Amino acid sequence: MCDRIGCNHFPTLSQMNFAGAVAPSRRGFLKGAAAISTITMAAGPGMLMGGPAHAAAGIKSTHGSGFCNLNLFLAHSRQYAKAAGTELVFINTPTSAEMVTFLGMGQVDIGLMPYTSFMALHDKGAPVKIVAGGGVEGCAIVARPGLDSPEKLKGKTLGTFQMDTLEVMPYDYLKKHNISFKDVKVRYMGNTPEAVEAFKAGALDWICTIEPYASALVADVKGAVMLTNGVDLYGKGYTDCVLAARASLIKDNPAGLKAIIKSMMQAQLDAETQTEAVLKELVGKYYKTSMENAKIAQGKQPAVVDARSQTDFILKRTDSVMEMGYIKKKPGRDAIDWTMLEEVIKENPDLYGKLKYKSA
Repeated sequence: MCDRIGCNHFPTLSQMNFAGAVAPSRRGFLKGAAAISTITMAAGPGMLMGGPAHAAAGIKSTHGSGFCNLNLFLAHSRQYAKAAGTELVFINTPTSAEMVTFLGMGQVDIGLMPYTSFMALHDKGAPVKIVAGGGVEGCAIVARPGLDSPEKLKGKTLGTFQMDTLEVMPYDYLKKHNISFKDVKVRYMGNTPEAVEAFKAGALDWICTIEPYASALVADVKGAVMLTNGVDLYGKGYTDCVLAARASLIKDNPAGLKAIIKSMMQAQLDAETQTEAVLKELVGKYYKTSMENAKIAQGKQPAVVDARSQTDFILKRTDSVMEMGYIKKKPGRDAIDWTMLEEVIKENPDLYGKLKYKSA
């Protein structure tokens, strides 16, 4: 459940100078990324003053809202990395689009985001790399009663989010059935709750959303049908979100990044072995949902740190993203750097061996 909050119209990355100064100008920054709404745990002086974000205090991360963030949230709640001298600091942004912008402009060191958002950043020259995994599976397409085949979707209104895995999935679903994306109407939504309510009210004919909303819609809207949960399209354990890091962090503070990845691995083990206790700790503090919905989401979209087996899947999705016009050049294998992840695995064989979900 890599949730979608706020305006998801993708920022105009082509107008941003990723290769220049780390911090954008005041005018350019406010125009491209709005303003910071809340900064938790004292971001520290210098966050908007240029220089690497991690130079101020600890390692700064975007603060998402979905279940793909579970390992990162628990690592933050319990500050596991502090034992290695690294503090994980969350920076809140007004919208999901600004989360992407903050990572691209160097206002944060790391960010959990849909792999499609990463591709757009990488395509525009942002010095970022995928370093670990986020959530797997959990995306689904649900249609209103009677729309039980892909052919019936022609001319119908889809609710989704721009430049998102939830836009790529419908594209791939239609393509699989030889239907053009141009044959449907697309409505970009502001946030997941808004999209869900629009579907319930009949304003949307079909929707690509995340769990637990997908299952809830099938249960609440009589006759609604789940056309795919993505497994038939992409295979079991397909990736939704990834952990991306600034190249400067990898170069200047590899020990700190490894500490964060290890802390996420410990969090994954905790979530797999103490699920109820973990959810009680996170629901309310990090997740604005019910325990019932949290259990559904955690079960259908587990957070998995070791995403190495998804390397080819992530890179192959670039075909669709490119066809949709979001990127001009496919990212190469060098866009993904599992080095820090593999070092953590090698240095912590006992911890890694206990994980339920992993590539090896």
